[in-house]
Amino acid sequence: MSFLTKINPEWSLRIGFGIMYLYSGSNLILHPTAWYWAMPLWFKNLITSVVNLDTYLRFQGIIEIFFAVVLLGWFFKNAIVKIVALLSALEMVLILVFAFIPWSEANFLITFRDIGLLGGAVALLAILLKKDR
Repeated sequence: MSFLTKINPEWSLRIGFGIMYLYSGSNLILHPTAWYWAMPLWFKNLITSVVNLDTYLRFQGIIEIFFAVVLLGWFFKNAIVKIVALLSALEMVLILVFAFIPWSEANFLITFRDIGLLGGAVALLAILLKKDR
């Protein structure tokens, strides 16, 4: 177990989040209708009053792939990675606040995952902020 002490927590989080965003981003682009279930009705109505829902979800996918590239790219400056970590944490907060519907069993059963992702995003942001000191 001593090898665990050699693992950099920042890179463990960056790789984990990077792969997650690569998966979700590409899936949003390729299969936007598969994500309709994850959007509250009020948000779907808001989006469709401005743009086609598939277009919005594909745009969200492009953003998530950008997040993945930044998180997985060792050459990006700390400042841009901090912004992505902050936006990731903010995305999880917004999902937890606005998409969580306690009377919907499907959303209730996945909320635990979003709480963990929020914790990971905040931890990554904290690690990145400490690097600047």
